[in-house]
Amino acid sequence: MTKSKTFWNKEYADPKHLTMSEEVAGDLVTFEKWAVRNAEWFPFPEKGFVLDVGCGNGRNIIQLCGEYYMNGLGVDISGVAIEQARKTTEAIAKDRTDEEGNLVEGKKLNIDFKTQSAAEPFLLEDQSVDVVLDMMTTHYLRKAEREVYVKEIARVMKPYGWMFFKTFLSEGDLHVKRLIQEHPDRGEVISDENGHNIGHVPAEENSYIHPKIGVYEHVFDEMEIHELFAPYFKIFKMIKSYKHIKDGKAYKRRTVSVYMERKRE
Repeated sequence: MTKSKTFWNKEYADPKHLTMSEEVAGDLVTFEKWAVRNAEWFPFPEKGFVLDVGCGNGRNIIQLCGEYYMNGLGVDISGVAIEQARKTTEAIAKDRTDEEGNLVEGKKLNIDFKTQSAAEPFLLEDQSVDVVLDMMTTHYLRKAEREVYVKEIARVMKPYGWMFFKTFLSEGDLHVKRLIQEHPDRGEVISDENGHNIGHVPAEENSYIHPKIGVYEHVFDEMEIHELFAPYFKIFKMIKSYKHIKDGKAYKRRTVSVYMERKRE
């Protein structure tokens, strides 16, 4: 996790590889509209609770909580990103004047931000969360971590709560094939606090070491997503991106957005 944290702190401080937008993700807005139309009852209750795992600069949880007057917690491995999210909420809370000189009252958002890995337990009560956002985060976790993570998400979510999950998809992605061939995962050495080797995590299928970040990444296939989440969630919709091949060549990374509801106990 140290390599990942170092990379993301540098990237949020001075973006070199990614465009760090401050606008809400279009995929999330699409999910919101779908959920409002299709959920059995309103999915974003006033004073309900949102958990954003891998929140980055807070752009998505800030929009969601602001739009529906919800409370929330955003967590991210990057302390730099968390500080940016806090500053954004502070700025939103202050009165300002618009371009025409009119007063615009500030809006206080009840969102906490915390620096932590997605692999760590969430300090939240059982069945206390209405909505979970996981947008391009879980693929940094290894198999055992992913399984524990999904159980933890299921623990904190209310029955009928909604999760928006977005990740890389392996089917049809030529980039993935190349990354796995050229930069295969070789497992991971486990060290104690003194730096002594105490074990080894075996290499995993459909995984690689990212050549720029230098950290492990996993790519899901559709069946694996079902197997991971189905014990706890009902999957309603899977939207796969389609601009991953152009003129028969790899064009963009392929992703999938998944809409799912926490099962009733």
